[in-house]
Amino acid sequence: MGWTLPRPGRGGATVPIVQEHRFSFDVEATPDEVWAVFHGPKPRVIEHGDVRIEILHPGADGGEGLVRHCHFRVPRYLLSGGQARSWEWLTELDPPRSWRYDAIGKPLWSQATGVTDLEDRGDGTTRVHFTETYHVFNPVMRFLLERRVHAFISRDNDQLMKAGVEAGLRALRKRR
Repeated sequence: MGWTLPRPGRGGATVPIVQEHRFSFDVEATPDEVWAVFHGPKPRVIEHGDVRIEILHPGADGGEGLVRHCHFRVPRYLLSGGQARSWEWLTELDPPRSWRYDAIGKPLWSQATGVTDLEDRGDGTTRVHFTETYHVFNPVMRFLLERRVHAFISRDNDQLMKAGVEAGLRALRKRR
């Protein structure tokens, strides 16, 4: 996934014009349970490690159209105090299988798209697949910083997301 452009003089090789990060992990839960962690009742503010998510609009039943404001770490050399912000909205929900978010972020004005797919493993476990693309609007900043900044942002995504899902599942099971 991701757009590519031909790189002149390299025998048809391509260079990505968006960054992409993919990962998957398994959890001991059904897709319905994992879906409930992400799309069930939740507080207006969620904090997990260095990430803070504020729900600005809950969206329709099931979460379609949910709008959130996220705060997360970025490299200090961006001169933003090491903090970034994004405004995200959920679209294309297919309960309990998949959903997509689109986002605009700063301090590097950027666009991101994330897709989460839940794969039922048939044995009471679910494989969570996550893909995110990241694209900086300014072509100079894209050339200089896009790859490094996205690598920084994505570095801990795998562990943070899995830990967040597992904590959410524990809380969900406690409420039952």
